[in-house]
Amino acid sequence: MIISRPLSKACLAGLCLGLSVSAQAQTPSTHVSAEIRRTTFGVPHIKAADERGLGYGIGYAYAQDNLCLLANEVTTVNGERSKFFGPEGQTLEQRDNLSSDVFFKWLNTPHAVDAFWQAQTPQVQALIEGYVAGYNRQLSERNPLPAACDNPSVRPLTPQDLVKLTRRLLVEGGVGQFAEALVGATPPQASAQLASRPQPFALAAERMQRFALDRGSNAVAIGRERSNTGRAMLLANPHFPWVGGMRFYEMHLTIPGKLDVMGAALPGLPLINIGFNRHMAWTHTVDTSKHFTLYRLALDPQDPKRYLLDGQSLPLHEQTVSVEVKQADGSVKPQSRVIYSSAFGPVVQWPGKLDWDDHVAFSLRDANLDNDRVLQQWYAINQAHSLDALQASVNRLQGIPWVNTLAVDDQGQTLYMNLSVVPYVDQAKLAACSDPAAGLEMILLDGSRSTCAWTVDPHAAQAGIYPARQLPQLRRTDYVQHSNDSAWMANPQAPLRGYSPLISQDGQPLGPRARFALQRLSQPGTLGVSDLQGMVMDNRVYLAGQVMPDLLHVCQAEQQAPLVAVCASLKAWDQQANLDSGIGLVHFQNLMAQLFEVPDVWRVPFSPADPQHTPRGLNIEQPTVRQAVHEALAASAAQVAQAGLRADVTWGEIQGVSVGGQRTPIHGGPAVLGVYNAMQSVPGEGGKQEVVSGTSYVQTVTFDEHGPQAQGMLAFSLSSDPASRHASDQTRAFSKKQWQTLPFTDAQINADPNYQRVEIRQRR
Repeated sequence: MIISRPLSKACLAGLCLGLSVSAQAQTPSTHVSAEIRRTTFGVPHIKAADERGLGYGIGYAYAQDNLCLLANEVTTVNGERSKFFGPEGQTLEQRDNLSSDVFFKWLNTPHAVDAFWQAQTPQVQALIEGYVAGYNRQLSERNPLPAACDNPSVRPLTPQDLVKLTRRLLVEGGVGQFAEALVGATPPQASAQLASRPQPFALAAERMQRFALDRGSNAVAIGRERSNTGRAMLLANPHFPWVGGMRFYEMHLTIPGKLDVMGAALPGLPLINIGFNRHMAWTHTVDTSKHFTLYRLALDPQDPKRYLLDGQSLPLHEQTVSVEVKQADGSVKPQSRVIYSSAFGPVVQWPGKLDWDDHVAFSLRDANLDNDRVLQQWYAINQAHSLDALQASVNRLQGIPWVNTLAVDDQGQTLYMNLSVVPYVDQAKLAACSDPAAGLEMILLDGSRSTCAWTVDPHAAQAGIYPARQLPQLRRTDYVQHSNDSAWMANPQAPLRGYSPLISQDGQPLGPRARFALQRLSQPGTLGVSDLQGMVMDNRVYLAGQVMPDLLHVCQAEQQAPLVAVCASLKAWDQQANLDSGIGLVHFQNLMAQLFEVPDVWRVPFSPADPQHTPRGLNIEQPTVRQAVHEALAASAAQVAQAGLRADVTWGEIQGVSVGGQRTPIHGGPAVLGVYNAMQSVPGEGGKQEVVSGTSYVQTVTFDEHGPQAQGMLAFSLSSDPASRHASDQTRAFSKKQWQTLPFTDAQINADPNYQRVEIRQRR
């Protein structure tokens, strides 16, 4: 047992900087304590008598495993990277430090942070305060700090820091993708200077394109009708980054008689985001709903810093944001930027796309900037003991920012909800206010008329968003599934149609992962847990089944030696993305990357009447398509030769992840090819690929008379510290496809062969 020693003076000072809310939260006790039991892979099972004690245990355990990660993210969301690391450095997202700092200073103003805090329940406040105290306790015990963060930026946390982390999470699906465009927006006379800096915007465009891939997911919920045991089952397979502020952490949280929940959480959150409790299990998938809209402002002809609204000339609000910047000599000096805003939100400027000239400018309104219910929402989900309770909490709070929810309960039911925060812009308002030429990828509204503002519905939890009753929800006892498409095909037997395009667009093509899932789910008979696990671990490349016969048909006519070799590898390939899969997988990726760009490439084009089976086949009867295949074969042969890959190389030799100088091979492959076990990797040396995102926390859950029966793993392991013994142990298990039983009951936890227990106490 560990008996707490008093916090250091530095920690106490850090806590004193926190928001003065403890008097509002709960009647203070003399001691705060938490029990932390760790099982195989170091997974913490944290138990406390109340929320403050639970938060204390979470913060302490998290700092043991990921102190440097959280310290870095706190520096980022406080807009202090330039102060400590200089303005030219980059964040993990490849955003320059200065732009990042200006953005977060704008986002996390003292007023916005305080307003968010004041909106929290006493229970959520207590969780946050406890987390801060636990993290600071562990920080005070680290001497020296890990090498990765042994620098002046590391300091004790305050409650404001966790609020800022949460607000960053909220805008991931909106204005957070426009940081450079917000920071760089300047009046027309400065536009030439902005246009001369194309590199940050090119990187920003790449990040936007990768958002859904890096934060995608699969989910399948099987009801009692299709289960081989007559009980519901859930597969949670979120695809999230393996590094940084969106890296999941696995844990089990208990307040006896009030809370008992296990799963995964994002950094700085004292709650479970995806997981299970005694009566239900749930997961999330990134949705296709719109969480922001753009407004085209008509500028005053006399002054490009004024705009016309209902015929009245109004000044753009100017907010000066000051950032401390480290100089070459080590000194720190302030540097200021002006952020411009209209009544609709901040002005954003993207050269060549959203230009601010003498006539127009563009504002962005993000619905999640006013979402102060997100933490309360997940805490309500953690405590829900039925699908009725879960659904009721989401309908009431509407705190889910930009994801769908799929869930099952111990009564054999399944639930799908596309209940995130969506601007209330219906078909009539779109017709009256939007620019048809802009399409529906980004909604562009007329900013010269107040009638084009979002509709306010008294039944919604927040002004300007859709009320829950108008969003897609589906209860079934057979199944629901989702893989980042619109809501309409969650179950083909009950299509979800007729919603505003901001919510869901029916009649749209399904991604290959969804088609793969529906193919598996449409097979006759019942399903078991092993079937759900196989959907991920089989690593089937769905698109190979759709086009390989045509590719091999073209191959029959090839006579050039390099192309014959490519064709031979395609024929020998097992059409999977397993560690022992051959180089045919690499060639297939190269081929499809080119063929996706070819007009009329599909033999059978997409049909809304048959979304599960179209498009399919390559239109090789067309000379242009056949020639495109030939050219793609030649290009792939050249790419592989340039990379120096052997003909007998395996996928496990190519794709992997390196931690502490040791490399672990990783199976799975690109989502665009229909690999359910989606992996995003970036080029490394010698033709190798380094995984940066993909399958993260994966779980299957079912129920029996004893409660939840769960298996899973955290693909990138618990700790981000390369020196930790838990930095890659689960990664090696994932590489070997070794699902682990997740110990949930006291008996299971205490019987774990790697069981360890500590108790920490804090005197208040």
